[in-house]
Formats: sequence, C-alpha cells, structure tokens
Amino acid sequence: MADTPEVAIGGGVGEITHRRILRTALPIVLSNATVPILGAVDTGVVGQMGLAAPIGAVGIGAIVLSAIYWVFGFLRMGTTGLTARAHGAGRQGEVAAMLTRSMMVGLGGGVLIVALQVWLFRGAFLLSPASPEVESLAREYLSIRIWSAPAAIALYGLTGWLIALERTRAVLVIQLWMNGLNVALDLWFVLGLGWGIGGVATATVIAEVSGFALAIWLCRDAFLRPAWRDWTRVFDREALVEMATVNRDILIRSLLLQGIFVSFLFLGADFGDVTLAANQVLLQFLEITAFALDGFAFAVEAMVGQAFGARDRVGLRRAAMLTSLWGVLCVVLLAAVFAIFGGGVIDIMTTAPDVRIEARAYLPWMILAPLLGVASWMLDGIFIGATQSREMRNMMVLSGLIYAGAVFALVPHYGNHGLWMALLISFVARGVTLGVRYPKLERGAEGPPVSS
Repeated sequence: MADTPEVAIGGGVGEITHRRILRTALPIVLSNATVPILGAVDTGVVGQMGLAAPIGAVGIGAIVLSAIYWVFGFLRMGTTGLTARAHGAGRQGEVAAMLTRSMMVGLGGGVLIVALQVWLFRGAFLLSPASPEVESLAREYLSIRIWSAPAAIALYGLTGWLIALERTRAVLVIQLWMNGLNVALDLWFVLGLGWGIGGVATATVIAEVSGFALAIWLCRDAFLRPAWRDWTRVFDREALVEMATVNRDILIRSLLLQGIFVSFLFLGADFGDVTLAANQVLLQFLEITAFALDGFAFAVEAMVGQAFGARDRVGLRRAAMLTSLWGVLCVVLLAAVFAIFGGGVIDIMTTAPDVRIEARAYLPWMILAPLLGVASWMLDGIFIGATQSREMRNMMVLSGLIYAGAVFALVPHYGNHGLWMALLISFVARGVTLGVRYPKLERGAEGPPVSS
C-alpha cells in the first residue's frame, strides 16, 4: 500500500556520525545493562540464604521463561527492522501500522503462553536433570512469573518500534522504571517480608505490567494519529505476509539460539547443584556483555534499516563500520573489568563458599566471552536492520550444528570447562558465518527507495 506524504513520527534519516551513534546507543547501553544487574540482584538476594538450591532454582526458572519469551524475540527484532526500513523509505503510515501489529501479536502471544503454562513447564522439567529441591523451588517461581507474560511480550514490540525511530531515551526510561521497581520490591519482599522465591517472582510481575503501561504512554504521539487504527493498512495482506516471513525466520533463529543457552544450563546441572549455581552466577557476566553490546547493535539496527529502506549503500556501510568500532571498544573495556573485578563480584553475588570457589574456577571464560562474541552481536544487528532474516536463520542453523559438535567433542573430556568452550565456539561460528554473508547484504541496498 502506497503512503501519502506526512510528518514523520520519529527523527529523520540523516548522516551517520559518531555523535548520532552514541546518542542512540548510550541510552540502550544504560537500559540494557540494568537487566543483568537485576538478574544479579535476584541471584544475590536469594544468595543471602547461604544455600545453592535457591540460586539454581531462580536460575533455571529465569532461563525457562527467558527461553519461552525469547521465542517471541522475533517481535522486537522484526518490528525494529521493518519499522526502520519503512521510516527510511518515508512510509510513515506503515510506521504507525507496525506499532499496532506488533502490540497485537505480543498480547496474543502472551495470552497463549499463560494458557499453555502447564505443558510448557512440564516439558521444560522433562529436559532438566535438576535435583528435586531445585525443581520444586523453580516451579514455585514460574507459577507466579507467568502471569505477566502478555505485558512482557507486548513490550518487545513497543521497544522495537521505539528503537527503530531512535527514540532510545524512552526505552531507557521504561527500563529504569521496571528494574528500579523490581529491585526495590525484591529487597522488600524477600529480605523484608521473607517471601523467598515467591517474592522474587512477584516483584518481577508487578514491574513488567507497570513497564508495559509506561511504554504505551510514551508512544502516545503515535496513538493520537489516525494511522495506527487504519485497519485496512494494519491488515494489508502484503505487509502481513512480509511481517510473517521475517518473523518466522527470526523465530527459527531465536529457537536455535535459546536452545544453545538452555542446553548449556541443563547440561551444567549434570555436574551438581554447586556447579549449576556457579554457572548461573557467571551467566550474569555474560548477560552484562550481551546487553552492553546490544546498545550498539540496536543502534545499527535502526540506522542500517533506515539506510536499507532509503537504498543508501554508503550510509549502510558507514553505520555498520562506526557502530562496530564502538562495539569493539566496549568489549575490550568489559574484558578488562571482568579480569580485575570479577572475583569480587562473585563474592558479592553469593555467600555460599563452595559456589564462590566453583565460579572463580570458570571466570577466565568470562574474560574471553566479550572478545570472541563481539562480531556475532554486531552482525546480528546489521542483518536485523536490513531484515535479511533468511540469512540469519541459515547461519544460525550452521552455528547450532557447530555448537552441538563442540559439546559432544569437549564435554566428555573437559567437563564444565568443555561446556564453556563449546558456548564460546558458538559465538565465533555466528560471527564468521554472518560475516561471510555481509557483502551480499550490502549489495541489496542498491536501487531506488521503496515507496510501496
């Protein structure tokens, strides 16, 4: 459907500069960095109980829900790519329609998850070899957390829409509100009221629902325009087919990626509750790395998407190069911080002596992870922005096979160290395979801008 000229909802498509990248990326870096900090607080709060089982239960519960929710991670990524591309092509009616579509998909997906919770959790624990004590506590956590699923998943779409328009300060406001409230309620419910695992879950439910309400308010300018409820446009067949195709490919990619992380945690559980707890503590380091890099990856999604929609090959290349430069600087800093302060952070996160000793034994892998993973994170952002979802899917399949081979080859001989090696090998595989396909992506940004 062709768009008539109208005032843009977001900022315009302009020159790619370091200042613009930082203005877009830094709010995301700050907001995303608070997410693993929240995970660290969750782990740290239950860690004050001095037992390994509650730490492992929160870890497994959070991983199970993250795996389920990030099946819908396509909504955030697909919304960003398609919205940014429409914005770059000057199709502001489609920009508004994407907001409506993404919110409808998110709310519907969340309701479906609530309805299927019994079977989803049963399947998750059939795959989990955790001890009966850990499983019982994890079930308690999950039975509460699940009720905020519609809000949490719809928020993916709203966040992706804001990122596409480089309105990342709004994303920062949402994340600070949610995580600040969550931390405060964690401390009150668990340490103050003694609610234990249930308190951690209840705090997160309240935070996620209030965060969704805040996101709706921050998108209010779009809802004041009639285009968001132009149902002919919202349900345009061509647009829906494209959205479904892009999201299908990203869904497959997300399933494979989550399969890697879920298998990592469950395989780690084979080495006992202490190793499971140590891996959970160390995963907070990895999440800090991922979310910090995502700040620059999200920036490149928006800028590459806009350049791709405008058919600006030079702008696309400049966006990819400058954001990747900042990504490399970021990981060098993170690796240095982990090397210097990692042991102290572990001691803060848990008071269990055996977990502290175990986590320190595997800390060197956390120093290597940012350096080996930077290419995969940045290239993900580039391919998402250009909506080259088929390439992402195919390269993820190949990387997943490489990870599986590494697990079978390394874990029997090196135990948990082999498991960490296999995970980092998967990062390298993603970076190399996507890098090989980048020239084709860049060639696709040639020709006249898309107008319909």
